[in-house]
Amino acid sequence: MAFDYDLLIIGAGSGGMAAARVAVECGAKVALVEQEAIGGTCVNRGCIPMKLLDYASRFSRLYQEAKHYGWTVANQFDWSSFMAAKDQEVQHINQAKLSQLEQAGIELIKGQACFVDEHTVEIISAQASLAQISTAQSSTSQTTNRISAEKILLAVGSKPFLPHVPGIEHAITSEEMFRQKRQPQQIAIVGGGYIGVGFASALNGLGSQVTLLVLEDQILSGWDDDIRNIVSSGMTQRGVQIWCGTKVENIEPEGNFRLTLSGDHPSFLLVDTLLYATGRIPNTDGLALEKAGVKLGEKGAVVVDEQYRTNQPHIFAIGDCINRVELTPVAVAEGRAFAEQEFGSQRRNVNYDWVPAAVTCQPEAATIGLTEAQAREKLGDAVQCHRREFQPLFYSFSPEREPTLMKLIVDGSQSEKVIGAHIVGRGASEIVQSVGLALKMGATLNEFEAHIPTHPTSAEELFSHR
Repeated sequence: MAFDYDLLIIGAGSGGMAAARVAVECGAKVALVEQEAIGGTCVNRGCIPMKLLDYASRFSRLYQEAKHYGWTVANQFDWSSFMAAKDQEVQHINQAKLSQLEQAGIELIKGQACFVDEHTVEIISAQASLAQISTAQSSTSQTTNRISAEKILLAVGSKPFLPHVPGIEHAITSEEMFRQKRQPQQIAIVGGGYIGVGFASALNGLGSQVTLLVLEDQILSGWDDDIRNIVSSGMTQRGVQIWCGTKVENIEPEGNFRLTLSGDHPSFLLVDTLLYATGRIPNTDGLALEKAGVKLGEKGAVVVDEQYRTNQPHIFAIGDCINRVELTPVAVAEGRAFAEQEFGSQRRNVNYDWVPAAVTCQPEAATIGLTEAQAREKLGDAVQCHRREFQPLFYSFSPEREPTLMKLIVDGSQSEKVIGAHIVGRGASEIVQSVGLALKMGATLNEFEAHIPTHPTSAEELFSHR
């Protein structure tokens, strides 16, 4: 059977783009289908805008610190100016990615992809309504475009999850946050993961009154307890209200919004904006995967094996839609690994054991490897923890305090390998990069201490523990 393409990729986010480039380099004829702007969540509504928002929020504190260094400065933030600059940067990135596709000879097809059979998808115009899409799936007379491919890769990412709460239609998610015309003045953020914590920190730095509502007993569930406690303390000192053990029971428009709460804090809260950051789920709705016979698992995740192959041997999936490690660099690594194994001459497995993670907040935090609790569960009393909590040099002139932590988790048995690193403070996400490589290579505590660090820096505290 002759196909239109060797590889059809559904989703032009980070993973899909990476797979397309490698496959083309290996000689494959490739098409990308995307119904929104290319670059996926990371570029358009996630990592990049969030980092820019965090940068903007840091100036308020820097202005205060500048006074102690002899500067006289003003301090005023304009939400609309920031949004315009953010949009311009996102458009610049999108244009650069479009140029990359053109130069590589990768065809970009705009629209919603819906499976017709195992090798064929129907492309519905991105402007078509959901009703039209549904009709087109069942009627060939309304087909806008049908294309076939020998192999198909699903790289459709994830979307925000909203729980069933009365009045939830009044809430926004991270998808809408960067489209707000006005800065929230009093905002409630539901969810203590890295998305909720990041928005709470940034909006607080911009002058919004922020209440972070967390169902668990602490923010950043699954992170090392020292990180969780220090970040929580640091955000609270900056003015973020963190209400743990708190659940939203009802949402009512009352002037703005009235939230009825249960748990350890007041029974209601009045805000002008309500942001839900309660996790994400695979974005597999609307693909008609049942027509291709592709099996889905929990929360709609595509079920794949170690080579990212579904139960259909020619259909693959990578990234957030397979519900493994939901991070942009992981999706990129998976995309490259898939393309190399299917169109290249090598097979490279993605190692999920040493994936660093960071939360964009103030104070900044990053982590890699086992937490102290995970290490003790695995190794018991053999675990050693080497931690330094201190004030960095930057705050020498200031009455303000910035909690900073450098912590190594060590297998205290014969190996003395460093099996976890947890950092809070300026540049944490940058520091964890090189530390992560050392851990992946099996570095021991003695090797850390034999290393001569740069001085004066915060990171040097990682290399002196005895």
